Amino acid sequence: MLRYLTTLAALATLSAYQAGIEKWRAEREAGLKADGGWLTVSGLFWLKDGENCVEGAPGVFELHGGKALYRADSGAVAGMKTDSSITAGDRTYILIERGGRYAIRLKDNKSKLREEFRGLRWYPVREPYRVTARFVSYEKPRSIPIASIVGYTDQEPSPGYAEFTLDGQSLRLEPVLEDGQLFFIFRDQTAGKETYPSGRFLYAALPRDGKVELDFNKAYNPPCAFTPFATCPLPPKQNVLPVRIEAGELRPVHAGH
Repeated sequence: MLRYLTTLAALATLSAYQAGIEKWRAEREAGLKADGGWLTVSGLFWLKDGENCVEGAPGVFELHGGKALYRADSGAVAGMKTDSSITAGDRTYILIERGGRYAIRLKDNKSKLREEFRGLRWYPVREPYRVTARFVSYEKPRSIPIASIVGYTDQEPSPGYAEFTLDGQSLRLEPVLEDGQLFFIFRDQTAGKETYPSGRFLYAALPRDGKVELDFNKAYNPPCAFTPFATCPLPPKQNVLPVRIEAGELRPVHAGH
């Protein structure tokens, strides 16, 4: 009887875990499909010094000595800082900076990408891909180069690395810090086959007592899997794993760019 009750408790725990993952996945898809989500990103326009006309904008964007402003057709002028935006109907124009260059990112709530989206695909939830890793902290954060799909490289702070065992192999991943979390940009041997070619993303909570949980059931595709107008970071060479991670998000059915 004790063994039976223990089995029931284990199944209930697994079921609750699976339900939590499915809820997380549903929220991810909802975010992609939402107004202003990545599926609405339908243009990227690099600014040159002087006036810049951008598709559909009722005005021009000006760049002078690294400072940007928007001059509307009505004559109104608005200064712009990184991530500030101008909205015109269903379209939003956002100023971004990448590698010292400035661009306008266009989001269109009526984009073709959003209209034709066929939903996300995932590996089945598999408990063995939720692993507890040993986290080795650096005495002070190190800067590691993170290249991007559009050609620039940033130096990002890394607080250490995670060591773990999967399928009998000892593995290591080095994260960067983002929004108070560990951000892992990695590539495994499913890339270019079942999963997105350039790699996938995974967030984890900051380590506690030298441990960190890596749940690859929550590994997900970068924005570049859905729009050609994103500026995604690429996995550093130390995060290219010699194993197949058969967990998390699969390659989108429409991915061809």
